[in-house]
Amino acid sequence: MELRKGCKQTEVGAIPEDWTVSLLGELSHCSSGTTPSRSLYERYFRNGVIPWVKTLDLTNAPIGQTSECVTVTALKETSLCLYPIGTVIVAMYGGFHQIGRTGLLRIPATVNQALTAIRPISNALVPEYLLATLNHRVTYWRGVASSSRKDPNITGNDIRRFPIAYPRPHEQRAIAGALSDADAWIESLEQLIAKKRQLKQGAMQELLTGQTRLPGFSGEWERKRLGELASFLSGGTPTRAKEEYWRGKIPWVSASSLRCFEVFRSDSNVTVEAVADGSKMAPIGSTLLLVRGSALHKEILCGLVTQPVCFNQDVKALVPIADVVPRFLTNALRGREQDLLGLVTSAGNTAGVLETKQLKAFEIYVPEPEEQVGISTVLSDMDAEITALESKLAKARQIKQGMMQELLTGRIRLV
Repeated sequence: MELRKGCKQTEVGAIPEDWTVSLLGELSHCSSGTTPSRSLYERYFRNGVIPWVKTLDLTNAPIGQTSECVTVTALKETSLCLYPIGTVIVAMYGGFHQIGRTGLLRIPATVNQALTAIRPISNALVPEYLLATLNHRVTYWRGVASSSRKDPNITGNDIRRFPIAYPRPHEQRAIAGALSDADAWIESLEQLIAKKRQLKQGAMQELLTGQTRLPGFSGEWERKRLGELASFLSGGTPTRAKEEYWRGKIPWVSASSLRCFEVFRSDSNVTVEAVADGSKMAPIGSTLLLVRGSALHKEILCGLVTQPVCFNQDVKALVPIADVVPRFLTNALRGREQDLLGLVTSAGNTAGVLETKQLKAFEIYVPEPEEQVGISTVLSDMDAEITALESKLAKARQIKQGMMQELLTGRIRLV
């Protein structure tokens, strides 16, 4: 591949001719910390005032607070070191899902033994630029860890040998500033989505219980059992022995398909032969319901069917009667998740069981169909707004990734 004009080939790829490549250990001091003895909790942790960073405190972003603090005595009596603002932290332990997680101290803090603290020794390396580079090249650690040991951890020496390409400090600061602006954009979208979800939850609580009525509606709501509002279908799994059952176009739904409001994808597709052989179909407008989890954590997954689908034995399909608006029924069940979870029994099943008999007896309040439509429309509009923001957030994250790729390799120059 021909080099771009004004570039040179290095161990980290093609970079501008006026950029430099160095090992991180040549530009910084790297050291680790410790965990004070938990048996001396009163001495080392109780009423601690010195922030103590652990892996779970790292979010690949600046650190302004920690989940735990240690005492001044711990700092004096152990090998802890108080690192200054501007220190970059990297996680070394915890497997591929943890190693390479980063943070940038905005407060003086100590760290535990699972982390390496990186302190630039000169103005040649800007901490914010270093943080961005480490985040961009986090997959580098996979190669280092897998090639040097069976357990996928890295060491302080691995971090010291990390090769980093960098321009002059003023350009580093410009790059870090642009990426920080992108982060701020992403964070603002995340906060807005969280707020919209809270508003949606509040609206569900008000509208689905009749506490707040839509304009023009005043009729009494009826208390109905689910068995009066819908018929129930049980699912199944076509035999895996017949390959001709599993190469079709009919979605076959299980737990992962119920994460969104509408069932729009499936784990697998089945054929009409599988349906003819007894696999159940859930018609458009039905509600798929699943209890999932463990003894410590259970959840109700609920989705509206927008195209005919097959579903497995863990899923129940509720087909609403004529006067029940499908989207209202699905929303009503989602709004009563905690009450439904109260019906779950273990019955030797760690995921829990929601018996059809109990489900049919479960009661909800139902207004006239016109009000059901109105409530469903309001909630659907809120869902659409959240979905649009989530799409915008996904695009913002993609843009930021593209910016990192271009700016941190010098393909685009800011100064």
